[in-house]
Amino acid sequence: MQNDRTLSEELKFQFKFGGMHIRLIFINSLVFLAMLFLGMAWNVSQSEWIDWVRVKLFTLQTDPKELMYAPLGLITSIFTHFDFLHFVFNMLFLYFAGSLFKQFFSDRRMLHVYIVGGIVGGLFELVANQFLGRGAIVLGASGSIMALFIAISVYRPNITINLFGIFPIKIYVLALIYVVSDLAQTISQDGTAHFAHLGGALIGFLSVQNLHASSNIINWTETMHQRILNFFSARRSARPKMKAQKGGRTVKSDEQYNMDAKAKQERIDKILDKISKSGYESLTKAEKDFLFSQSNK
Repeated sequence: MQNDRTLSEELKFQFKFGGMHIRLIFINSLVFLAMLFLGMAWNVSQSEWIDWVRVKLFTLQTDPKELMYAPLGLITSIFTHFDFLHFVFNMLFLYFAGSLFKQFFSDRRMLHVYIVGGIVGGLFELVANQFLGRGAIVLGASGSIMALFIAISVYRPNITINLFGIFPIKIYVLALIYVVSDLAQTISQDGTAHFAHLGGALIGFLSVQNLHASSNIINWTETMHQRILNFFSARRSARPKMKAQKGGRTVKSDEQYNMDAKAKQERIDKILDKISKSGYESLTKAEKDFLFSQSNK
C-alpha cells in the first residue's frame, strides 16, 4: 500500500525513524548545502569573514597554531564537504556501512563510533602532517565512515557483499583492501586524508574489542555521555515542580512527562524492530497511525 505522505513529511519521517545513519546523512547534507551557499557568497563578495567561517570553523587545521584558534574543526570537519563528488561518494558509503551497522548495534553506538572515529582520524592526520612537513586542511566524513565499516567488518567478517551487484566478496576482504590501500598511499600527496582513514579504522577495530567491558572505548564514551546527561537532568529535576491547569490542559510534572516519553519511546522501538524484521507493511493500522503521528511532532 502506497503512503500518501508529502515530500516534506517523508523527509521528516525518515529523519525521525530511518535510523542514525539517515540522520547523519541529513546533517552532512545540510552542512554541504550551507558550504555551497557560503562558497557562492564568497565568490560574489570576496568577504574575509565568509572565508573564515568556511575554512576555519568547518575544516580541521593541521597547523597546531591555527588549530588553537579553531578547535571546533575537530568535530565540524567530519560533517563537512566542499566537493560534490566527495560528498556523494561519502554519503553512499555511509548509507551502506550504516545500514549494516544498525543490524547489530544501536543508533547511539553508531553516533559514538562515527564521532570518535572522525575525531581520532583527524588527530592522526594532524600528527602525521607534522612529521611529513605538510600543511593542509582536513574535511569529510571518510574517517568516521571507515570506523563504522571496519567495526562491522571485524564484528561480522563473513558477511557477503555483492560488489557492483555482481561479484560476491566477504566484507573482511573488502576492509583489508581499503586499509592496505590507505597504508600504501600514506606518503603520497594525492589530496586524500589517508591517515584520517587509518585513524577511523583503528577506532572501528577497537570499538568491537571486549564489546561488553567498561574499558571498551565506545562503552567508555557512552558512559561519559550518559553521566553528563544525568548531571544536567539532575539539575533540572532539582527545580521546583508544579502541576497546573491552563485552558483546560494539564501541565505535567517532570516525572510524569519523563514516564510518558519513555513509554512512547519503548512503543516506537518495538514498532521499528518489527519493521526491520518484517517490513513496513507488517504494521497494523494503529501502529502506522501512531508512528506517523510521532513523526509529525
